[in-house]
Amino acid sequence: MNYPKKIVLLGHFGVGKTSLLRQFVDTIFSEDYLVTVGVHVKKKEITVNQQQVQLIIWDIEGNTSIDKARNSYLLGSHGFIYVFDVTRPATYENIEDEIKFLDTNYPNIPACIVGNKADLFTEEFTPEFFGDEVFDNCFFTSAKTGENVSEIFNAIAKQTLQV
Repeated sequence: MNYPKKIVLLGHFGVGKTSLLRQFVDTIFSEDYLVTVGVHVKKKEITVNQQQVQLIIWDIEGNTSIDKARNSYLLGSHGFIYVFDVTRPATYENIEDEIKFLDTNYPNIPACIVGNKADLFTEEFTPEFFGDEVFDNCFFTSAKTGENVSEIFNAIAKQTLQV
């Protein structure tokens, strides 16, 4: 049996949502910045715990807050991936409020937090820098190198099967 699951990529503009999606589905990376206008949808079938899962991944336009996203993009979601840029504090300074918004408005829908651009970690910005509780289960990825990209999508797919 094939389980279709709608997964929505959320976060500010320029955090790498489209790059993560392209790396996961097409195994490609481009330095060119592609602005997503509206929504871009891609699909990929994966196997999780011997079950076929068809991920229908919605890459929605970046916003400074989830509550500015079109409600119609979020309806019917089975999981969320909230992406921030590890080098841009503005993309994660309100992350606790963003996750609370999801928990309140979309209860029982799993969400993964992803710190993208881990290939740009510096002495100042390291995984240890993100020590707050909200980052406890955060994935640190690089769409450029492919680091942890498949792991995010596999993790959210596994969580959607448990709900």
